[in-house]
Amino acid sequence: MRQWAEAEAQSRLLMLSLFGLRLAWRLASASWKLSFCYVRCAQVRVHSVIARVKKTLHGSSDDIGWLQHTPGMVPVEDGSARFLELLQYIRNGEHNLPNSFVYLLIPGLFSNHGPLYFVSTKKFFSKMGLASHIAKIHSEASVEHNAWELKQYIEELYWGSGKRVMLLGHSKGGVDAAAALSLYWGDLKDKVAGLALVQSPYGGTPLASDILREGQIADKESRRIMELLICKIIKGDIRALEDLTYERRREFIMKHDLPRTSLSFPSTPKPAWGLESLLRSVMALCALHLKLRYGEKSDGLVTCRDAEVPGSVVVRPDRKLDHAWMVYSSWKKDPREPNACEMCEALLTLLVELGKEKARKGECSGLKQH
Repeated sequence: MRQWAEAEAQSRLLMLSLFGLRLAWRLASASWKLSFCYVRCAQVRVHSVIARVKKTLHGSSDDIGWLQHTPGMVPVEDGSARFLELLQYIRNGEHNLPNSFVYLLIPGLFSNHGPLYFVSTKKFFSKMGLASHIAKIHSEASVEHNAWELKQYIEELYWGSGKRVMLLGHSKGGVDAAAALSLYWGDLKDKVAGLALVQSPYGGTPLASDILREGQIADKESRRIMELLICKIIKGDIRALEDLTYERRREFIMKHDLPRTSLSFPSTPKPAWGLESLLRSVMALCALHLKLRYGEKSDGLVTCRDAEVPGSVVVRPDRKLDHAWMVYSSWKKDPREPNACEMCEALLTLLVELGKEKARKGECSGLKQH
């Protein structure tokens, strides 16, 4: 009886030992799997952080100037020399801008909060007896929304005056105007005489892309800040900024035709310091940032290469002009230098000449066909 009890006790002890070993194995296996999962999660997080850092540092390096190296894009023509000639004539008091057109000035992003935007240019044109208007659009709206608004605006001016409309768009205003012509060319081809894009991010802008690019460091935080600024404070549409990113511009341009009879005007800023030129100081700093980071010339917001529309006549000024110079009068006017109003007049005069030249070529080709 005692032997049987001892055997049973030994059997129970053995069972407990086996159970302990099995439990220890399971605990060790679970611990190893958990450790492996933690290591894998850590690796994924490290790779994600590295990818975000690389994407942030790389920025828009591959996007700037994409229009120039995209196959099938029509090359630009240089009209700088003729522009300077016309500008000199204007400086000498020779004004040849005809009153047979209506001149529509289209402001850019955040222009609704700049009450003097294009005002001096409009007054300058009015004194010469020219019909001039500043487009009343919501500058913080999307490009396609403003394209529709401009279409209606152009049609009202045309039917009200019986004159074709000359467009001069600054910054996003140029992009909005170009979109109107691309989307509604069938309705506007007989009503629009030409388009001048002044410092417009036609190909996109690195500032918009670098702020809103997904997958970079603090991308969600950056987007929340811009949504708060544009949507809540300014009461605009975040798409106004999204539409200026390289991704959106590439998508739009590859889908729609390029605007006809256009003129492009890129520029670079000069250093400006002091409280009286705070805006220009900011532009100069932004231009320095783009130069150091990407090695690109810009006016502070738009690189020169992104401001050149394929197939257009490009005017590359010999002066350094920041992004705001063409629409705001300088506080310190130098009588020896042309002002923004004279520059706009020279651009539109050149645009009129281009339209006449195109019409002559059309007539010649028509005669040859007959």
